[in-house]
Formats: sequence, C-alpha cells, structure tokens
Amino acid sequence: MKKITFLLAATLFLTTVTSNAQEVTKRDCEIKYNLFSGDFKSKKYEDAYTNWIFLLDNCKDLSVNIYKYGATLAEDIRKEPALAKRVYEQRLEMFPSENPAKVHSDYATYLHENKLASDDEVFAILEKSYSIDPTKMSVKNLYIYFQNVTDKNKDTNPQKVFDTYDDVIESVGKKLEGYAERLNELTKDSTKVLSKREKSLVRAYTVNSRALGAVEVQFDRIITEIATCERLIPLYQRDFEANKSNATWLKRSVSRMFNKGCQTDPLFEKLVRAYAEASPSPEAYAFLANVLEDNGDSAGANSMRQKSFDLETDPLKKASYKLKFAQAAKDRGQLSKARSLAREAINFNPNSGRAYLFIARLYQSSVNSCGSDEFEKRMVYVAALRMAQRASNVDPSISATARKYIKSYAANVPSQKVIFTAGKAPGSSYKIDCWIGETVTIPTK
Repeated sequence: MKKITFLLAATLFLTTVTSNAQEVTKRDCEIKYNLFSGDFKSKKYEDAYTNWIFLLDNCKDLSVNIYKYGATLAEDIRKEPALAKRVYEQRLEMFPSENPAKVHSDYATYLHENKLASDDEVFAILEKSYSIDPTKMSVKNLYIYFQNVTDKNKDTNPQKVFDTYDDVIESVGKKLEGYAERLNELTKDSTKVLSKREKSLVRAYTVNSRALGAVEVQFDRIITEIATCERLIPLYQRDFEANKSNATWLKRSVSRMFNKGCQTDPLFEKLVRAYAEASPSPEAYAFLANVLEDNGDSAGANSMRQKSFDLETDPLKKASYKLKFAQAAKDRGQLSKARSLAREAINFNPNSGRAYLFIARLYQSSVNSCGSDEFEKRMVYVAALRMAQRASNVDPSISATARKYIKSYAANVPSQKVIFTAGKAPGSSYKIDCWIGETVTIPTK
C-alpha cells in the first residue's frame, strides 16, 4: 500500500513539474520575443540574435515576425545560407497561410542567387508560388518562370506557353493598372505640393512600373518567337469546338490573333462572334466592331464601339479601348482617325505612354508621304521624337521601349547642314504638311 501511495505521489509530482515547465516555456517565449523584437527594431542585431535562436528552436509558431525579421538576421547580418534556408522552410511549415506566394518567390530567389539549389528545384518552388498567386511574385521570378515554361513546352505544348503568357501578362497588367491609378491620383493636380511621403510613393510606383514594363517587353519578345499566325490558326481551329463557350479561352485567342495581325483569316471573325456570344462584354463588343468595319459595315461598327465604350466605367479601360480602336483604324490606313482616337485615349488616361508612342509611330510611318525633300521628311521625325519623349515622361512602364524610339528618331532629325541648305532658321517654328499638321521647333543642334 505504501508503495502504491509513493508511486501516486511521484506521478502527481512529475505532472506538476511538467505543467510548470510548460507554463515557464510559454512565458519564456513571450519574454524572449519581446526582447528579440525590441533589439531588432533598434538594430541591435547581435543582441537580437541570441534570443532569436531560442525562439527558432523553442517557440516556432509564436509569431510570423520570428521569420520576417529572422530572414534579415540570417541573410544580411550573419550571412549563413543554411540558417536562412531553415528560416524559409520553417516559416512555410509554421505559417503556411501567411502570404505563401511571396514567401515561395523570395525563397526561390535566395536559393538561386546563392546557388543552393538546382534550376529544376528553383523552378519547382516558383511553380508553387505561381499556382498560389502570380501577382505576389517578383518581376524577375515571373520572367524566370515564364522562360522555363517556354523552354519546356514550346515544341510539345505551345498552348501551355500561350496560357502561361496570358496569365503572366494579366498579372503584370493588374499591377501596372494599380500603379497607374495611384500615380494619376498623386499627379493629376500639377499645382499641388506633394508631401515627403507622397513623393516617396511616386518614386516607388515609378520604379516598380518601369521594372514591370521592362519585363513585359521581354515576355513579348519570347512569345513573338512562337506565336505566329501560321502556328496560332491551326491550333485555334483544332480547339475551337471544345472551347466555343469558354469566354476566357475565346478572349485570349481573339486578343492574340488581333495583336499578331491575323484578323484577315476567317477564323478571327468566328472567334470574335463566339466571344461576344459567350461574354457580352465591352471588350468583346470592341473586337466585334472591328469585324463589322472590316466587313464594310461602318455604321454597325461605330454603333458597336459606342456600345462597348458606354458599358465600361473604368477610365483606364476606356483609354485601353480607345487605343484598340485607334490600332484598328491604323490597320485600315485611317491615320488621322487613328491619331484622333489615340488622343481620346489620352483624355481618359493622361499617363498613357502607349497612346503617345502610338502617335509617334503613326508619324514615323508617314515620313516619306509627308515630305517632298530631306528637310521636310526629317522634320516628321522631330514630331515623332516629341511624342516618344512625352511617352517616356508620363509612363514609366514603357520608358525602356520609348527610349529605343527616342534614340532612333533623334538620330534622324535634320542636321544643321540640312537645315541651312533648306534655308530655315534653327529654333524657329515649322508646320508639317499633310495629315499630321503639327507645328514643331526646328532643332538647334
């Protein structure tokens, strides 16, 4: 009996000790976390490190900040790759729902930059990030992911490449639209003096837009190599019956054929009409207007464009539709109308660099028809240059593309010798003839 009593007492004693140890551990975690957090925010990184390791070992699920702050300690302060790898993996295990797409993207970047994983391993992590939310991926990782998908599928499954391109471009487009809206809001009043924070936001949105615009150009370069009319038409003909009610598939197919200049094939009209039926939307009506115009129904086309435009409420999307109408007018040789529509796009989005660049390219296309001698022809480049410069100034997302045109146009403006031979004065005004009708300044150097 005494033996049984002793065992019961021992069991109760051990239970009490264990319970107290658990309470102490929880209390210790909170104390250690407060010390760690305070030291980290005060940039006392060495003091923070000791408490952080304790938290990493004993309080794994206490706070996601253990990993947010810890990544800096492991990567930038201690520069310990194995420890940094542990931070990412442990965070994903303990806090799987805390911004997982971005965490996977950042983890892939770290592994890639420090050569801690193979390309296939990095790609597998990027696939996880992409499947969760591609908008949370870094610009560089979006590019790496798309390049890998292209390399793996361009010969065996081009549709996979096209679908991925559409997803990526839509993600980039959403980000650019967000930055454009914020920039428009901050800069719409030219007389307003921006606060320090507002200036910082303008810089951040501008830098991010420029980076996204640059990578968008790279996406287009990759897709251009495989998305030809010769490849698209048989592919879409093959898949049409299975997707004739699939609004997303139809939208992407129509957009790609339009952008690649495949509208003359009868399949384009077939796709557009199916798209308008599957998704009676402003964008579908905009494409249908082009079909009607090409079929000689100008009145019907104008009515459909107006319908498309009136249904849309977002000014940025209204600007986008106007620019699509402008492109269609250009394709039909209606250059003056195309410019007018591009200017309407600018009215809805004053920061539409694409609209300004579109006008610049319209002018460039008319160099030979709007000048009878070298001086007159080269002055058309002056007008084009001014539009390209405006595009670069108002829209950071296309500044990289605009700079290429600026360089090209600047190289073709009239030299001082050509100006002198034409009997003109540098710095004076000059009106370009024909449909352009722009008044520009004769270069002084």
